Amino acid sequence: MEFKVTLTTEEIVRGLKHYRRIAKQDVLRAPETPNPEVFRRHAEARREVYAKLAEVAEREGPEAAVAYALELYRSLPFVTGTPEDQYPEIKGQENALENFFLMIGLDPKVRREARKARKPLQ
Repeated sequence: MEFKVTLTTEEIVRGLKHYRRIAKQDVLRAPETPNPEVFRRHAEARREVYAKLAEVAEREGPEAAVAYALELYRSLPFVTGTPEDQYPEIKGQENALENFFLMIGLDPKVRREARKARKPLQ
């Protein structure tokens, strides 16, 4: 799959740190939400994805981070349309990856192709 990354490793890591801070704030405010446990698990899943992407970017570069993100995205079960309080970890990972794709300006066609490869939850 062809994709071009225009951001540097430093720019990607800086953006991911920003997203991690937002997710950390969400973890801290989870008790104030209508469903604290689901909200916390969703935010923690996002933080983990951002941390792993930053680690891959720092170790192997921007292209490797994007390739890893696309592979992780393809491997996630498709849970869209399930009740809001179900599968918060999967939905958090999906949300984090989609935020990453927006941040790096990934061609929407590439994301759609990866999304189509996802299998429904068994």
